[in-house]
Amino acid sequence: MVGGASSVRVVDAPILLFVCFHNGLRAELDRICILVSSFSLENCSRNRDLVIDLHNKFQFLKIVYKYHCAAEDEIIFQALAVRASNVVRAYSLEHRGIDDLFDSVFQSLHILLEEHGNFSKEFQELVYCIATMQTSICQNMLKEEEQVFPLLVERFSFEEQASLVWQCFCSIPIILLEDFLPWMTSYIPKDDLADVVHCIIEIVPKENVLQEVVASWLGKERQPSSVGFISSKDEVSLWSVKSLYLTKFKQVHLSWASLNKDCIQGYLHCPHDDAKHHPVDILHLWHGAIKKGLREVLEKLYQIKSLNAFSSLASIGGQVKFLVDVLIFYSDALEYVFYSVLNEFANGCLLSSYKRFPHGSHIEGLLFVLQNINSQSGTSLCELVEELCQQLDALFEGICKHFTFQEFEVLPLIYKHCNHEMQRSLFYVSLHIMPLGLLKCAITWFSSHLNEDESKAVLCSINMAGSGLDMSLASLVQMWVCHGYSGDRSHEPELQKMFKNPYLSKTTEERTCFVDVDGQPCEKIVPGQVKPISANKVKKGALHSSSQNSKEKNIILYSSEINLQIYFPDFLRKLSPFSKDLVDRGDAGSSLIPELKPIDYIFLFHKALTNDLNHLVLESKKMAENVALLGEFRHRFHLVRMLYEIHSDNEDQFAFPALEAKGKLENICGSYTIDHKLEEEYFNQISAILDEISELHVSLPSDITVVMDATYGQRMLKYRRLCIKLQGKCKTICITLGKHFEREESELWPLFTECFSDEEQDKIIGLILGNTRAEVLQQMIPWLMASLSSREQQAMLSVWRNATKNTKFDEWLAEWWEGMSKDDIASATEESNSLPSWTVDPLDIVATYLCKESQGKLDGSKPCDKILTFEPDKSFANCDGDNKTESLIGDMGTDQWSDLDKHQTNGYEQKIYEVTPVTDQVKKSGDLISTIQKFGHLEEHILTMSQEDFEAAIRRVYRDTSIDPQKKSYITQTLRTSRWTVTQLKHHQEIAVSSNEGGIPGQCPSYRNPTTFGCKHYKRNCKVFAACCNQLVTCRYCHDDTTDHTMDRKSTTKMMCMKCLTVQPVVATCSNISCNGLSMAKYFCSICRLYEDEREIYHCPYCNICRVGKGLGIDFFHCMNCNACMSKSLEVHICREKCFESNCPICHEDIFTSSTPVKALPCGHLMHSTCFQDYTCMHYTCPICSKSLGDMQVYFRMLDALLSEEKTPEEYHGQTQVILCNDCEKRGVAPFHWLYHKCSSCASYNTRLL
Repeated sequence: MVGGASSVRVVDAPILLFVCFHNGLRAELDRICILVSSFSLENCSRNRDLVIDLHNKFQFLKIVYKYHCAAEDEIIFQALAVRASNVVRAYSLEHRGIDDLFDSVFQSLHILLEEHGNFSKEFQELVYCIATMQTSICQNMLKEEEQVFPLLVERFSFEEQASLVWQCFCSIPIILLEDFLPWMTSYIPKDDLADVVHCIIEIVPKENVLQEVVASWLGKERQPSSVGFISSKDEVSLWSVKSLYLTKFKQVHLSWASLNKDCIQGYLHCPHDDAKHHPVDILHLWHGAIKKGLREVLEKLYQIKSLNAFSSLASIGGQVKFLVDVLIFYSDALEYVFYSVLNEFANGCLLSSYKRFPHGSHIEGLLFVLQNINSQSGTSLCELVEELCQQLDALFEGICKHFTFQEFEVLPLIYKHCNHEMQRSLFYVSLHIMPLGLLKCAITWFSSHLNEDESKAVLCSINMAGSGLDMSLASLVQMWVCHGYSGDRSHEPELQKMFKNPYLSKTTEERTCFVDVDGQPCEKIVPGQVKPISANKVKKGALHSSSQNSKEKNIILYSSEINLQIYFPDFLRKLSPFSKDLVDRGDAGSSLIPELKPIDYIFLFHKALTNDLNHLVLESKKMAENVALLGEFRHRFHLVRMLYEIHSDNEDQFAFPALEAKGKLENICGSYTIDHKLEEEYFNQISAILDEISELHVSLPSDITVVMDATYGQRMLKYRRLCIKLQGKCKTICITLGKHFEREESELWPLFTECFSDEEQDKIIGLILGNTRAEVLQQMIPWLMASLSSREQQAMLSVWRNATKNTKFDEWLAEWWEGMSKDDIASATEESNSLPSWTVDPLDIVATYLCKESQGKLDGSKPCDKILTFEPDKSFANCDGDNKTESLIGDMGTDQWSDLDKHQTNGYEQKIYEVTPVTDQVKKSGDLISTIQKFGHLEEHILTMSQEDFEAAIRRVYRDTSIDPQKKSYITQTLRTSRWTVTQLKHHQEIAVSSNEGGIPGQCPSYRNPTTFGCKHYKRNCKVFAACCNQLVTCRYCHDDTTDHTMDRKSTTKMMCMKCLTVQPVVATCSNISCNGLSMAKYFCSICRLYEDEREIYHCPYCNICRVGKGLGIDFFHCMNCNACMSKSLEVHICREKCFESNCPICHEDIFTSSTPVKALPCGHLMHSTCFQDYTCMHYTCPICSKSLGDMQVYFRMLDALLSEEKTPEEYHGQTQVILCNDCEKRGVAPFHWLYHKCSSCASYNTRLL
């Protein structure tokens, strides 16, 4: 039927009766949605009757669904929480939003009833509200059927499920239950109806009278969603709780009157009866019982206070809780039955003087004190008991005054306006307000305070009022009265246990314990086993029920907590563990400053999504009148959809599993994972509507003033209807996702911050970012930043930098994002290595320390007067990558770069200074000539200098006290490379001269094969311009193969189309009209200036280079700690910080910049795959850490066999050697051997002597 229980029938699993309710509610909501949708499209006239009918339907659905949610929260979920942890918390949170959904519907209905404004527009808003409520409720029920009910079916026996369901039924007011059961069964298919009815009868305790009551309720005819009501006027009335009780009163009274000739049917204003005793005098008896119960509780509390003996405090709390329940329903009976009838038929004479008592504040005060008592101990309990006494004293005083008012003001009016028959009917209807379980307990407790005459009067009133309508219920109540009067007082202490205050319970089992009709708690349920529950023996007295069977188990279960959730939901929320987190955090999506945790990245994403969804709602409203908005709306919607899918996938794959892996938090994210799947369907529905609108949009003119054909009006009407449907779906998904985010932030946010340190949170964010493609980040980052405040933006950048601190993320960000300001880059660089960087012309340094004035002054002389200044490097602020500086490492002036598998050596780890290479200074011949004129006089001198001259210049640098040590190292390095600098200068001079004489060298096509453009390295339709050589080359590798230097790909600003030979800026397609937008390659990277038309390539934002593969999150991910792109198959690997930024231990080639495949060793070190194959021919240990390269057990067993055959010389016999095992890293002792030593801990021979 549901989820994992789809093959289970309801007769085998009574808990599936809840699913029957789900199906009924779905069918009811579907019928309502079809009704309102068809009316909104076909008729725009005002229809008050329809609005009132909808109001009545939703009032009934609201109260039924609230009791359904309360029963799940307080009974079903509490029982399941004992056997399946962390499953139900999310569903309880979801139930809290039910009132808001219904309130939005009622607000729209009330606006329509006021008959002001545009009815059509207001009715459409009602349609949107109903659709949103339907979506939210159906989503909640579907998730429960997929996750919760299969667990209930699996982990609870038939008897346990029956007990749970019956406890839920007994916690619903009788007047609602007798309407709810026939309403639910009216939606059950005929083929399944017999099974459902049989199942309901089976869960009822085996007591004849009780089963007759339930059978009578199931036998009532009830049309779906039909709700009865009564009115003194001949017009339709709004359904309410009051109207429900008035209807019940009329049914009871008229049913009795039809059986009595002395009473005229329908005559309510009967003359006053002169008898001394009135049936309504039973209220006096209730008053006495309640006051007596409160006095007894107060006496016990004062005794506890005086003796400082708190052992019985829990039982006192149970008595208080029971009396509170009785007072709640007693007040409801007065307000909805007695006062309602008087105000209906006595001209509202009580309206001015009526005041409900006790108020909600009185009840909440008592419960709050009980909550504090539960959390305190020792001397503080005395103060709390004193506070509880004060609360009860105030309640008792108020109750006495209120009862006095009723006895002197209300009862005389009832005597005056209602005859005995009406009074009996009033009393009998008031009993229907209580749930069946509480009615049993209250009637039994109340009857124990009666004498024989009072008991007979009560029985007579019940018998006469119930005759002719529901005599089975009257008989059941009479039986309970007899039980209470019979003289058996043993139920009183058991009632204290039954109504034990949940806030005084220490464990979940205590709160969710099962109790029998007389209050005896059952032992904890064991799956598959139900222990018998004994019933109290009934003493035979003057009055007893002959139908009582003492051998039957008279079981009625009741949950008092359901009343609290119905009557005091706000108070329960204050006691919720989530309330403090919500208060501390503030509104979801608000500014999270001052201390933003790394994990808050996820929840700031919620804020951005919410903003965009609200924007889509506004734009969808405008689309009906402005056809031109479709394109922009479609683009924005698909962006939001893509980002939401990425966000939900990241939560499901990384954030949620990490949280569930912590301690006892398994299953806690299951509900939110199902939410993601369902919400994806909502996006699909909107996408389908947009596709329909787009198809229709093609046939609509952009200018509506153009004369159209006869079908234009029909197409325009269809377009507007689709826009209305689109707006409704956008509103629905906006509200649904908003509530999802709110629940997620309420439940999971505190757990993330509590269970994960900042470093662990950084790792989670690193996993998320490491699986996000560069193309996605380029869309996501500006979009996300646009929704954040400036302080949140800075905090978010800090989170990203911490998570990607070992990578080139900042460098990649600066390449393309204009929002990355110079200050951001400067601060990022400072955070990375705290090293300054300068851009200085290297020839300026040479001229300073090799000028003529300084020649010959080798000892103690100062350099010439020319001042050498170092300017801050601004190259990172240039986002186009044209003027990228290069790191000067050792004796090399440029780095090695790679398009696919190579990477620039990370200069942040070394104390170096960046210089502007000569090749970047001579891009134009004019610049080159000026450079030659400026430094030409040094050329001959530098090339002819001896080694001693260079050493003298270096000594002058170190003796210059005006330069700090870091600058001295940089200047020294520049002097040592001065010969290479001059050589490069002369080389470019020759190239510049040759280029001035003709066109650009290489301005011709090159071919990969006779018919395909490209080279041996790449298939592409263009050449790139090498600024260093002032010539066109097919690729960077082709350039490097023919020159003595490397080409800086990021300094490339021009390319040539090999079809038309036009030199143009670096772009993805040819700008020449004759080429008709010819693509230069399937893949183009604007950062790396890379074109490739054959292989699948992606740009890694953390390596900041292009690599072969489908992309991050598809077949590769980037490990932020290792700072390397790895195959998805290596998600579980030994992580070493920046392990790829090292050399191969065999060939000593740089691992990161190598194009050769790399092998990851079990210990975490790396070497080339080819080197690994050669190395393992002779060795089995890592050349770095000496750990074994694999499972060597076979080899070690061979050594065991070898050593067992060897004989140790007698002089070494018995000697031992101290060893250290390279595999387990433990010290040990091994027998003497000149080569092999076995570890005593792990049996490895990979050891060494100490």
